[in-house]
Amino acid sequence: MITLVRRVATVCVLGATLAACGTAEAPRRPAPSKPVVAPSRPPTLAPGPAGLTPVFENGRRTEDKTVALTFDADMTADQGPRAAAGEHFDNPQLIAALRALKVPATVFMTGRWAEEYPVQARTIGRDPLFEIANHSYSHYAFTADCYGLPTVPEDRMRADVERAFAAFHRAGVRAPMPYFRFPGGCYDGRALKALSATGVTAVQWDVVGGDAFATDADAVAQQVLDGVRPGSVVVLHCTRSAAPATERALHTIVPELRRKGFRFVKVSELIGAAGGHADPRTTDG
Repeated sequence: MITLVRRVATVCVLGATLAACGTAEAPRRPAPSKPVVAPSRPPTLAPGPAGLTPVFENGRRTEDKTVALTFDADMTADQGPRAAAGEHFDNPQLIAALRALKVPATVFMTGRWAEEYPVQARTIGRDPLFEIANHSYSHYAFTADCYGLPTVPEDRMRADVERAFAAFHRAGVRAPMPYFRFPGGCYDGRALKALSATGVTAVQWDVVGGDAFATDADAVAQQVLDGVRPGSVVVLHCTRSAAPATERALHTIVPELRRKGFRFVKVSELIGAAGGHADPRTTDG
């Protein structure tokens, strides 16, 4: 009797096709596996002449009235002591305003900024409303005579860009975009050649917001509104100490452009659309 009980117990444990110990059940077929979908790659421009890094300035001037607001999160490699003393290179109020207004945007961030504000970098990077792109690690210039910025040696240019991407990943930014904005917007053929191996598309702009060190929000807003055309890329800043009026200017810029029929997009959408305008200076030596 004991032997019989043991055999029944064994069947209950090991019988994959038995249910409730002794009731037969049809064998289950394994669920069909879901097809593996490769992640889409962000749109980029084809390399320029002689394989130079391509440069994007604005999208198509079409009836589809799109505009991309971009914000430079600037912090140079040597500004750590100023941040430690209380200077604010971040602007969480501006990011909150973009969220409240439901405005997608592209943030060009330096690696040094991401190191100083890793939680903000991570939350911006994980918010589908935004995309993070590369603004160098150091915010040093890639040409001489660029607004008084220190200069990156030519043989360190690529490393400076790659160091910024590494800083983003350490901060928890999962998918920074393969776009790069030159500090100060300054570049030449040597810089474009130095960065060609990184595979980035350099992104400039066709509308200058004029918010750097400005205190008059109305003047900043008017400069943007006067300059925007379909497909425009607007450059503004995400730095409280250097651009204190930007967040206030947004509350004029956004509703007025919407009233005019404009739709806000990220830079990736402009680049992904057919066409666009590349800077002819990509052939400079």
